Amino acid sequence: MAFGPEWAQSPATLVIVVLGLFALHAGPRRFLPREDHAPWRYILTGAYLFVATMLIRIVFPGTDATPPTPLMLIPDAVILPAYLCIGGAYAGMLRRRRAAEDDPARIDAVLVGLASAFLVWTFVIEPALANSGMSPLRVIDALFSIFDVVLLVLVAQLMLAGGVRLPAMWLLIVGASAMFLGDTYYTLRNAELVDISAHTLDTLFMVMFVAIPAAALHPSMRTLTEPQNIVVSDLSRRRLLLIGLVVSVPTAVTSMMPSGTLANDLIRTALSVLLMLAVLARVVRSNNSRARAEQASRRRATHDALTDLPNREMLTETVSAWGDRVAAEQLEISLLFIDLDRFKMVNDHWGHQVGDELLCAVAARLSAQVRAEDLVCRIGGDEFVVALASPSHLRLADSLAERLLEEFGRPFRLSVGDVVVSASIGLVKSYGGAHALELIRDADTAMYKAKGSGRNAVALFDSTLRDKVRDRVNLEQALRGAGERGELAVHFQPIVDVATGELDGFEALMRWESPELGFVSPMEFIPVAEETGMIVEMGEWLLRESARQLVEWSLQRGPGARPLHVSVNVAVRQLRDSSLVRVVDEVLRDTGLPPSALWLEITESGVMENIESAVLTLNALHALGVTLCIDDFGTGYSSLSYLQRLPVGIVKIDRSFVSRIGDGTNEPIVRAVLAMTHAMGHRVVAEGVETAEQRDWLHNQGCDLIQGWYYGKAEHPRNLTNWILPQVPAA
Repeated sequence: MAFGPEWAQSPATLVIVVLGLFALHAGPRRFLPREDHAPWRYILTGAYLFVATMLIRIVFPGTDATPPTPLMLIPDAVILPAYLCIGGAYAGMLRRRRAAEDDPARIDAVLVGLASAFLVWTFVIEPALANSGMSPLRVIDALFSIFDVVLLVLVAQLMLAGGVRLPAMWLLIVGASAMFLGDTYYTLRNAELVDISAHTLDTLFMVMFVAIPAAALHPSMRTLTEPQNIVVSDLSRRRLLLIGLVVSVPTAVTSMMPSGTLANDLIRTALSVLLMLAVLARVVRSNNSRARAEQASRRRATHDALTDLPNREMLTETVSAWGDRVAAEQLEISLLFIDLDRFKMVNDHWGHQVGDELLCAVAARLSAQVRAEDLVCRIGGDEFVVALASPSHLRLADSLAERLLEEFGRPFRLSVGDVVVSASIGLVKSYGGAHALELIRDADTAMYKAKGSGRNAVALFDSTLRDKVRDRVNLEQALRGAGERGELAVHFQPIVDVATGELDGFEALMRWESPELGFVSPMEFIPVAEETGMIVEMGEWLLRESARQLVEWSLQRGPGARPLHVSVNVAVRQLRDSSLVRVVDEVLRDTGLPPSALWLEITESGVMENIESAVLTLNALHALGVTLCIDDFGTGYSSLSYLQRLPVGIVKIDRSFVSRIGDGTNEPIVRAVLAMTHAMGHRVVAEGVETAEQRDWLHNQGCDLIQGWYYGKAEHPRNLTNWILPQVPAA
């Protein structure tokens, strides 16, 4: 120690050394897992070797004499492994931080090291050797400055590489810098080039002995061995200044200093050349790194991140490029648009991770079925496209489509077991002239045709499909806002009590009269409203308008008339909507309609899509007092088990069964439905009754209610006066 009273310097040094060794023991054990202790064990070993060197110099004063004697080789032999240990520790930290991946940091550290080596040689080693006449002891003494330069390269890389720079790192840098200065002054002092006290040198080494153990005790020391996110960014001003200095200073020194010995000039020249080559290497690496980054960016832009298949952009570029060859080589471009059937159920049942597994497995299986020159792309969630160019007479696309359907018949082995999923495939062919985006659109259209025909099928695109898509788009656009524009209307079809022939109620049916399209069939616009979600708002309007109309009719009939009901269809989207129960409750309150007068019709398929959720919603509706009906019974699951779970009061037999009454085909089915539902306490409505024969047969079988054209089609309320206020025959 160079400061404080002389009597306190030795005890203070002892305290610093003991506490430093304790810190190097305790810090890694407290903050690091055992597998990350190795660099700090190297530092601890180096610290013990430094302490051993200090003790040797205290016990044998001649080892530190000036001028040096052969005894100096004893502590030098001990301290040399200490330098190797410190260097090994810094190298281990760099490897764990993955700083070696940051190429600019490595080269910048080499630049710092070469510049430091140049300056150390010019101002420290060469003068020391010249002053001593190349004494072997001086040469050995000067080697420690070279070791310090190597450590400086490692420290510079630790500092320049990316990642966090917390107190522990800065303490290591301070410790290495103190060691570098101490060894430099030590060499100059032994060469009698500077007059510096031994206490000052001891102080520099004590700074090292304080800084490095302090780094071990600081919680941020764990970041020195943790992997860091290395981000190679543009050169900062400070880094640019550093590179400028390490390049220009040696050059300026070489130009200004006079020539020396041949060996001295050769070494300085060699270091200058190495410095220039390092700068050139940095420029080359920087250029290559930018080129690789651009390639990686390009790949990210043209490939799917999950499956690594080409994406829509790559597909478009490739098909456009093929278009230039089609006419010249008489080729046919074919696109197979592949959509997984009910993929959402895989995600809902097993989770998105399994869904991603399935997508990767599908990608691999598709790639295994095509030629090397074909293109397999993922262009959406569960949508894939296979593009190929081939002579038309080979019909490769047709055979590939059929082969892919067979491949999807085999299970996919996933982490949850074997999973089977089918696919719908749309196929489009072109002989040139069609834009790539048009081909993708047409293949997509054909795929929807395959889905509409029952899924797990192949459909070939033709121009009529494009017309249908155009018509559907026009219909969708016209349907938006139809309610606000007053284009929607409610028509009502009577429902009659079979036993008495009296009116029991009406089924409310939505109708649409478009100024541009004219009258649009519900078979056309209801599916569009379902798919787009417009059915939720339109269904609420239908519910309110139907309830309002029934209340108005009830007031016209008077208090003594038979109570009527109104039956309103609830779409699948409405059943899934969380606001349905609230909307129904509000309608009943706002209109004053008795809950028992409102029937809500639900389809079997709508319930079975998510039966657990549907049961909760239906129970809540039943608690409001409304009557629930199963519509189109017999066309779906027709299961007693689920029918018993639902709080329904009415079952409606589908018109497809009623229409065959009379020829004996469906009569046993209708009898069974009637017997089953009556046994469960439900009433039955038969839809589609068109003849007196059908009415009489249903009456004889005990059917409760009927509706159909025999009594009348669905009409506007103004045309139903005779049902609301029947004429009393004159006496």
